Amino acid sequence: MVFLIYLILIFWFIRTAKAILFWLYLWQLKEYHLGRFLAHFSTEKGKQIFFNKLFFLKIFVFLPIFVFHFAWDKFPDMFMDVFFIFVGLILFFLYFFESIKAFKDFFQGKLKKPILTKKTIFLISISFILVFLFFLRLLIANIDVFYEMLAFDIFVPLIVSFIVFSFQPLTALIKNQIIQKAKKKREKFKNLLVIGITGSYGKTSTKEILYTILSEKFNVLKTKEHQNSEIGVSQCILDDLRPEHQIFICEMGAYNRGGIKLLCDIVKPKIGILTGINEQHMATFGTQENIIKTKYELIESLPADGVAFFNAKNKYCLELFQKTKIKKFLYGKETDSADSENIAGAVEVAKELGMSEEEIAYTKKKIKPCLQIEKGINNLNIINSTYSANPNSVIAHLDYLKTWSGKKVIIMPCLIELGKASKEVHQRIGKKIAEVCDLAIITTKECFEDIKIEARSGFCKTLFLEDPRKIFEKIKDFNHSDDIILLEGRLSKEILSFLI
Repeated sequence: MVFLIYLILIFWFIRTAKAILFWLYLWQLKEYHLGRFLAHFSTEKGKQIFFNKLFFLKIFVFLPIFVFHFAWDKFPDMFMDVFFIFVGLILFFLYFFESIKAFKDFFQGKLKKPILTKKTIFLISISFILVFLFFLRLLIANIDVFYEMLAFDIFVPLIVSFIVFSFQPLTALIKNQIIQKAKKKREKFKNLLVIGITGSYGKTSTKEILYTILSEKFNVLKTKEHQNSEIGVSQCILDDLRPEHQIFICEMGAYNRGGIKLLCDIVKPKIGILTGINEQHMATFGTQENIIKTKYELIESLPADGVAFFNAKNKYCLELFQKTKIKKFLYGKETDSADSENIAGAVEVAKELGMSEEEIAYTKKKIKPCLQIEKGINNLNIINSTYSANPNSVIAHLDYLKTWSGKKVIIMPCLIELGKASKEVHQRIGKKIAEVCDLAIITTKECFEDIKIEARSGFCKTLFLEDPRKIFEKIKDFNHSDDIILLEGRLSKEILSFLI
């Protein structure tokens, strides 16, 4: 029996290590933001973390152990010995197969683990030290070993979350020090012109286009990909800002009120671009009004001689344009696509900075369209737009599909972090799908019915499919030269491997 316990403990340690890496991965994915973390559990995949047969089995096994733990001496020894062996066999097979799955995921590259940074290395180290100490305790434990093992297993999400929160004050202190260093360095660059870009969508595209245009005439620094938070922007200043830079283009993102203002306090923008506002991240902001006010913090932070640019195709931007008192411009009124809106905004800023029509026309030739066609498996025409999607980008990309004469397919998950706006947004997407597509494959379940109800109003077949093989079987014949398949949003690596 002792040998069996040791085997169970080894398997338990392997699956627990995998679980810890997963929960740290999830916290990092949600940028250690509690609202975004909790919003994940409103999704179908988030619910499945706890509402699954394996988790219920562990609860089912744990409950009698929990009862016996407090009334051990009230039962006959023979009964308890049989019960102990029975539970041991269950846990042996349970943790054996979980550990095999952990190794399989590792060797197939499917193991979900955080990207290694100073912070995640620290959190992984603390977590594994705790698990190792607990493992040693279980090695020398008495008959309570199964009780404590299962308890730790069930409460791993809370344990990892507790570790993350325990070090948040230290993280906040380090973060504040980095921000203060960035502020001091920024203050030394008196002649640096900072252009802030924010909005619910179009930020990155506008930043890249503006960088391409302005680099023809100026020495320009831009924030890197996904470097739009206060710590990311601060790190960009500390690592990359040089005396020779004339312009700094700063993409700004936030999930709460005051987030954009904090970024503005760091970089001191003189020009602000508001690319558009929609329901994105309403789950963390709470209301549309909070989203609008947060994005407008950029414009409010501009100096009296600053300049504000607003997307004329967005109703919220038009309202904010009317209330703005400093020098201001609308852009994109005559445009017909998301790409052209972003280009129009960049062009207006370039003109304001003194670039000629000829200089701008020359640089525009270097701008690559956001939606590019690539050849996938089976000679499929694919638009790979698998970065984070939002309501406007999905609609804009579907509009682009209209330009193709052949059959049209969209493959996408439901959008996340939309809060109470989720139903209306997915119904809106469903209407557009009905208007444009011949086939829609939705890879997550939470708002599938909302999309399907509206998509049925057209001639579009709408399916819920998760299995990459089944998805490929459905679309493999869409391989004629004028057929097109749009991959939208964060699709899994497994799905992409079957298509690209």
